[in-house]
Amino acid sequence: MTSIIRRNQSLKTIFRNPKDPFFTPIYKTPYRVLNQKPFSTHSSKFPEYEMPTVTWGVVQGRKEKLVSRVIISDYLKTIGIIPHELEELELPSTVEVMRERVEFLQKIGLTVDDMNEYPLMLGCSVRKNIIPVLTYLEKIGLQRSKLGEFIKIYPQCLHTSVVVELVPVIKFLRGLDVEKQDIGYVLMKYPELLGFKLEGTMSTSVAYLVSIGVNPRDVGPMVTQYPYFLGMRVGTTIKPLVDYLVSLGLPKKILARMLEKRAYLLGYDLEETVKPNVNCLLSFGLRKDTLPSVIAQFPQILGLPLKAKLSSQQYFFNLKLKIDPDGFARVIEKMPQIVSLHQHVIMKPVEFLVGRGFSTADVAKMIVKCPQLVALQVGIMKNSYYFFKSDMGRPMEELLDFPDYFTYSLESRIKPRYQRLQNKEIRCSLGWFLNCSDQRFEERLYGDYIEPESSGPSFCLGGKLELPGNEIVSEEEDDSEDETLYRRTVSL
Repeated sequence: MTSIIRRNQSLKTIFRNPKDPFFTPIYKTPYRVLNQKPFSTHSSKFPEYEMPTVTWGVVQGRKEKLVSRVIISDYLKTIGIIPHELEELELPSTVEVMRERVEFLQKIGLTVDDMNEYPLMLGCSVRKNIIPVLTYLEKIGLQRSKLGEFIKIYPQCLHTSVVVELVPVIKFLRGLDVEKQDIGYVLMKYPELLGFKLEGTMSTSVAYLVSIGVNPRDVGPMVTQYPYFLGMRVGTTIKPLVDYLVSLGLPKKILARMLEKRAYLLGYDLEETVKPNVNCLLSFGLRKDTLPSVIAQFPQILGLPLKAKLSSQQYFFNLKLKIDPDGFARVIEKMPQIVSLHQHVIMKPVEFLVGRGFSTADVAKMIVKCPQLVALQVGIMKNSYYFFKSDMGRPMEELLDFPDYFTYSLESRIKPRYQRLQNKEIRCSLGWFLNCSDQRFEERLYGDYIEPESSGPSFCLGGKLELPGNEIVSEEEDDSEDETLYRRTVSL
């Protein structure tokens, strides 16, 4: 009996003192567990990307869904968003979730007008879609301040999977030797790259360019400069352009070098721009066999508003410089960059020459012979002219016969070579000792005869590059004709 009473007293003590450390009722949840949240409202790495308090809503029946859709549509209308395109889209169950989506998009820089441009972005979950995509874009180099601008340009990226779709594209770009620090720059120029399939247009365009001679190591810089060619179809865009330029007489190897340095040439429309410009050059008197040289020297000429520029420059050359249309055509053949040269720049060298006693007719002849004169700085011309008159003491007629004299460096070529001629008491023309390489000058200097003068290099349609005196140069020192042409034309 005594033991039973003691046992009852101990039970009463326990129930009277529920805070006893050994007393834990099964129906009471600890305070720590009740206040634990399944997702953090703040990201430790990206503090301003706040997670939504609710991510989707609650499970609803058909009637409840219809009611919620009407409520959400009314909310969107009140803030200026037209919800018509969202009719076939699954929407969250509560208006609070939609409000948080709108506010989040506004926080990164999007406006109501931007959302109306692409309302489907409102169907993306902030936690499952938007934040992972933005976080990855910032990781690969996009500045946080430009993420809103990026989404405006290409909002479809919000629907993509980071692991399945975005990561493979970035790995593909890195595999093309696009520098890591340039990835963000490339994507800002051409965000649609993130939506391309690797085995489709991007791979085939790269493979074709390599097949015509583009160096694989130069593909990365090409992408950085002009990423749009990755989205061009080979059969309908790239190959027809390449075939047409080759048909004009431009060797593929030179064309490949041009594309490596100026990938934007691939963006010129063949039918709307390139062919009309080529026809325009022919209509202004350029000879067909000079077109490859003209294009190699100044590839941008294929994409300019050429007819207007040529008409303006031809009128200017005829009016101010007294150069007739045929002479103007010869000038463009030798220096096509003149089509984009400002007229006040052209007049400065002309005025300098007239001021030194050359007549207008003589200046016109000099420009036709050496169009590079009109692009020279007057200060350089002055120094060369004073050396010619004071130290060399030669007649002005020699400058009229060889106006290229002004295009050579006074300190590195004219003075040293002239001094060596003086030491050997050799009397020769300007072109004989200036218009040659250092090796050829040495051969001439120590030769037993004075080599007759000859014209510069010429490029014949469908033929080889013909260099004057190439019978003297050994075959071991001679490069391929295409490479030599490219170096000479680009150096201009």
